[in-house]
Parts: sequence; C-alpha cells; structure tokens
Amino acid sequence: MGVLHEISQNVRNIKPLVSSLLTRRASQIKEELRQGVKKPYKEVIDVCWDDSHRAGVKPLSFVRQVLATCIHPQLVMSDRLPMDVKQRAQTMLRRCDGGSVGSYADTSHPTELFETISEFMKRRDRGASAGDLYISPGSLWSLTTFLSTLVKKGSFRTGVLTPVPGHCTTISAITGLGAVAAPYQLSEEHGWELHLEELLRALESAKRTCNPVALYIINPGSPSGHVQSRESIQEVIRFVSEKKLFLLVNEVYQDCVYGEKKFISYKRVLREMGPPFADTVELASFHSASKGLLGESGLRCGYMELVNVDPTVKRYIATLFSANACAPTLGQIALDLMLNPPQPGDPSYPLYKMETQNIWNMLIHNVKRVYEVINSLPNFLCQSLEGGTFAFPRLYLPLKAIQRAKDMGMEPDTFYCIRLLEDAGVLVSPGCEYGQKDGTYHIRICITTTEETMEEVLQRLACFHTQFMKDFK
Repeated sequence: MGVLHEISQNVRNIKPLVSSLLTRRASQIKEELRQGVKKPYKEVIDVCWDDSHRAGVKPLSFVRQVLATCIHPQLVMSDRLPMDVKQRAQTMLRRCDGGSVGSYADTSHPTELFETISEFMKRRDRGASAGDLYISPGSLWSLTTFLSTLVKKGSFRTGVLTPVPGHCTTISAITGLGAVAAPYQLSEEHGWELHLEELLRALESAKRTCNPVALYIINPGSPSGHVQSRESIQEVIRFVSEKKLFLLVNEVYQDCVYGEKKFISYKRVLREMGPPFADTVELASFHSASKGLLGESGLRCGYMELVNVDPTVKRYIATLFSANACAPTLGQIALDLMLNPPQPGDPSYPLYKMETQNIWNMLIHNVKRVYEVINSLPNFLCQSLEGGTFAFPRLYLPLKAIQRAKDMGMEPDTFYCIRLLEDAGVLVSPGCEYGQKDGTYHIRICITTTEETMEEVLQRLACFHTQFMKDFK
C-alpha cells in the first residue's frame, strides 16, 4: 500500500477539499491568537460549515433532555424534567436491546422508527410504505450506498447528472465509486433555477464520455438556496421519465424555506401527477437529522425512501443497508424526535415552540442581512435566498487579483477566501469547490449562526472587501 500505483485509481481521482486546507489554517491562526500573536481580530469566526451547534446555535431542550435520559435512565426519577420527556425516553429505551442505547440499533427493521417516518410522510405527502424506507448514518451514506447498485464496471463508465453548484462531497462519493459526475448548470441569472434546456444539454454532453443513468437533485438547493416550484418538479419528472433516468433527490433542507415558495416533496408531486409517471418513475429521496431546525449533525442518522423500485432490487439494497452500517442509536432517537416533536398540550411544547421560533427568527434575520449587506458592496451580487442554509454570492474580482491568484497557483476565489481569513479572521469556502461557470467566482457563507455572530461576520466582510478591492483596483 506504500506504492502509489497500488492505490485504487478511483480514490486517486478524488480531489482534496480546499475548505479542509482553509480549516487547518484557521486552526493555526486560533493557536497563534492563544499564544498572544497580534492580529486585527480577537477570534476566528467559522461560517464555512453547515454545523449550527458548532456556530453557537443552542440545541433544542426537548431533544437533549430525552437523549440525556436515554443515556442516564436514572434521570427518569428527576423532578426537573417534564413528564413527556420521561415518557418518550422510556419508550425509546424499550426499543433498545437490553434497555441501553449502548446496544446496536436495528438498522434493517426498526419498526417503531419506520412508523414515525410513515406518519410524518402521511402529513407531508400522503403516506409511505415501511418496506420502502432505509435507515442510515446520514444522507450522504445513503446516497453513496445506493449509487453502488447503479454503477457498473467497464470501459464506458456510469454517469450521474449533478447540479452546479452542488455538494463537493457528493462529487467525491461518485468519483470514489468509479462513476462520472456529469454537471448541469443552475441558472444564477434566474435565482439559481433549474432549466430543462440545460438538463437536455448536459445529458447529451455526458453521453460522449459516460453512460448517464441517474439525475441528482438538491431541493432546497445547496449552496444555491433555490427552492423548486411544483412546475419545475413536474418538468424534471417528465424529463427523467422520457430519458429513463433514475431520480435521486436530496431533501435534507426541507425545513429551511424562507421565501414565498413552499417546499413540496418530489414524491408528492410524482403521486399527484398520476399515471404513467406515478407508477413508473424510479425515485430515491433522502432526509437527515443533521440539518434544519434540529441540526444534530454529530449524531449521524437519516433515511432513504424508494419509490417504484423493483422488489428484487430492493432486497439487495436492504442487504447493503443492514450489512454495511448501523445508524447510531442516539441518531435514530434524534431522527424520531425530529419527525414527531412535542404537540400542543404536551408539557414540553411551550418551550419547544419558543426555541424553534427563535431559531427561525434568527434564520430570517440572517437571510435578510446577508442579502442586504452583500448587495450593498461593490463587485458583489447575492441572489435571493429562498431556502437551505447557505448564501452563495458572486464575486466580480479585479483582473489584478485574478492574476495574483494564478501566479500563486490557486483559484481566484480561493485566494480571496485565504485573504479574508488572514486579514479579517472569517472562514468561508471558495465557490470553486462546489462548481461554478467558467470565469465566475463565488464564496459560500453558512447562515445558521447567531444573529450577533452574523452581524460581526458581515461587518468584517464589508471592511475587508472594501480594502481588498482598493488594493487590487
């Protein structure tokens, strides 16, 4: 294994994440600050990752109280916990072998969790079958594992149409499987809309280098922030039906929609379209406890739902999901609590309602302020944020800055992000990591942080950006 040519070519094709390099430098700067090195700022602010708790957003009390009681069952005797917390914890512990969250969770057939998901889907999109649900350690794991059933070996590689901008981790997963991520461009000029003409162009272009078998969608978009309309979803469904593509839909940001549009699941639209689409289009959708108002990223649990997939194929998928991973028990509990939160009349409901409303107010504030401040700066343009947890504004960089970056052997927006980190102590990601049209540059900013932190970020960004543009005018 010490010889490079012995390593899988698929693994060697995976590109290192630029944001990881920036994160390491941020850690070094934090250590320098601890050692007393003088800088124009006292701390580094990280708005690079979609990790709300890391960014200072407080976990929901109800969720943490139930989790704490499951870990330490003696808390059931405490007078300080609401009765519904104790009852939910006892219910969860009864599902665990030996009454302990330290036991392996039942990933293949967690009947009670399937029932919770099914009830959630009845409310959201008119039901689900437990036989079509699969629990996993997160949405990316689900996607990667499922894709392994579609990827075929051979000289003509399997292709997956993927959005630009999109998730760099998804591109890495596709590449690692030996498949090809075939890009289709979202239209920035139209608020990052997905256009049918571009899907057709991307498909025909992909056919020259691979065999496209699937279309991957992120809705609400990440990092684009776009939310698809019903009409757009219908267009996509007709497209995959005509082109005989498998439809893969990441819907982990469905709780975070800020504009006039409402989130509509692909499965609901598919069902309401009726035959022949409702009976024939193959769909896999993904959701997770990591995102949205819950934000329990570290607990690692999500689910996948399949629609119109052949039962013979599903048996193999069930084998993969049950043999290769056990979603963490605490993650499964968090997922259950996310989909079945306290209801009006429950003792925990008033606090739960207040805390979720506070998070929602924070997100609305941050969306508004990011849009206002960035669009007030020269050479910056941010599209309206309709959903998701990121802003992805475009940078119009001076030629002098672009040339300086090229002289240093890096992408221009990476150069901008490095300077922002060094000079202002703000950690963001460069757009080149998520895909962008040639000749355009972006940065990605996470909005799931406290209002105070976001105001500080925007103040530092505005000061830095103004000076940067002067320096490279």
